[in-house]
Amino acid sequence: MNEHQQTLLEFMQQQAGKLGVQTLQHIGLTFISLFIAVVIGLPLGIFITRKVKFSGPVLGIAGILQTIPSIALLGFMIPVLGIGAKPAIVALLLYALLPIIRNTYTGITGVDAAVKEAAVAMGMNKWQVLFKVELPLAMPVILAGIRTATVINVGVATLASYIAAGGLGEFIFGGISLNNTNMILAGAIPAALLAIIFDFLLSRVQKLNFKKIKTGTYVMPVVLVLLSSFYFIPSAYGGKLTAGFTPEFMGRQDGNLGLESKYGLKIHTIVISDAVMYKAAFEKQLDVISGYSTDGRLKAYDLVVLTDDKGIFPPYYAAPIVREESLKKFPELEKTLNLLSGKINDSVMTDLNYRTDYLHQSPERVAKDFLVAAKLYKPSREGSAGIIRIGSKIFGEQYILANIYSMLIKGNTDYDVATKTGLGGTKICFDALTNDQIDFYPEYTGTGLLAILQASPKIVTEVTQSKDSTYNYVQREFEKRYQIKWLRPIGFNNAYALMMRNQQAKNLHIKTISNLKRYLNSK
Repeated sequence: MNEHQQTLLEFMQQQAGKLGVQTLQHIGLTFISLFIAVVIGLPLGIFITRKVKFSGPVLGIAGILQTIPSIALLGFMIPVLGIGAKPAIVALLLYALLPIIRNTYTGITGVDAAVKEAAVAMGMNKWQVLFKVELPLAMPVILAGIRTATVINVGVATLASYIAAGGLGEFIFGGISLNNTNMILAGAIPAALLAIIFDFLLSRVQKLNFKKIKTGTYVMPVVLVLLSSFYFIPSAYGGKLTAGFTPEFMGRQDGNLGLESKYGLKIHTIVISDAVMYKAAFEKQLDVISGYSTDGRLKAYDLVVLTDDKGIFPPYYAAPIVREESLKKFPELEKTLNLLSGKINDSVMTDLNYRTDYLHQSPERVAKDFLVAAKLYKPSREGSAGIIRIGSKIFGEQYILANIYSMLIKGNTDYDVATKTGLGGTKICFDALTNDQIDFYPEYTGTGLLAILQASPKIVTEVTQSKDSTYNYVQREFEKRYQIKWLRPIGFNNAYALMMRNQQAKNLHIKTISNLKRYLNSK
């Protein structure tokens, strides 16, 4: 049965084991960070009610942390804490602090002064006033803060899968990359349900009378610790080597599914974003990664590509794909885009990628230098005969290609350009194209075949014998189904590849994927 004919329920039943593991990880991540946030936030909130001059700076800093985009915060954590649970827990904990500190402060300062005076008059010391009067009266407000923090954490924890910390984000990001709605919903629905369930349970706790129930005060921390331990249940196993695969690679036939079915490869795997995968391999936190054969970080981090001796990775020749309506609307466009045809081979693309990925040169500069060297650069004509909208996916190579095309169009035609770069995975880019949000973007024949057309295994076997048969098939089918035209290939093949550190591969005598399998199976 094809993926797109499967119902959501069938998909979730098929993936029940994985969904269970990821839900446990998600609950664990949420509550480990929440528990630490309460341990830090509650005393801090109490402290600033006593030393009011600190309340502005403390609440200000917690507020600033809340405004940092979650992906950026996770990125900052990696150099310090590596990948996995640690950076994810710290990031989540920082997000949870503001509502807890603020509500503790608001709750305690809101307690009626007359009540506190009466308590002091009855002979209570300041600790007794805090624990017997202020905290019980402020508890509903404090719990409202913990409720907010919990819901925030359940949402932000979906991003933890970007840095190999697990959780339900693996399904969500995999689905976006793979154009698979069932996969997105399989991650999003449980995450939304967790937020609703925890919010409801905490709303019940909020309504309890804290002056009367002492046990509640002791039970809460125990429950938090118990829920936190869920994270460690699924991850209490390891293996000889650890692989880091992107969410997209995990769900593709020319990815992990093919490695399992054609090679019988069983390796301890964690899911990770390709933005941090190469660095993690270089820093020996991962042994095997799913990279791209023209990625500049191969060269930068001394990684070696394992030979795909059973041919599960089809050809991935890059070419611009354009709406047929746009080609009619802009008669000069096809000729201009084809100027790049055959001009970039694998080693040239690897070098261009190396300059953005590792030397941190801007994609604009790399694009211009390339065009000048290839004698294709012309200054912009500052044209105004219409605006061509260029899209790109969210990795360096696509930014470079988008900039090259932008400069070619501006220098060779009277059209102007609007770029919409960084459009996430294949699904987002392709949807933008079919919904007339962009006119063209660079795509790869293998992705067109597997992720967009979702061709049957029989067709895949037939058309991946050569790069030309793959190209001809996707060109024909895209025109027929979507009125989208594949222009001439650029010249390089950016295929998926399994990679290892060069030195490690030499030490273990691993050159091919079959060698890797033999090593994993040897005792």
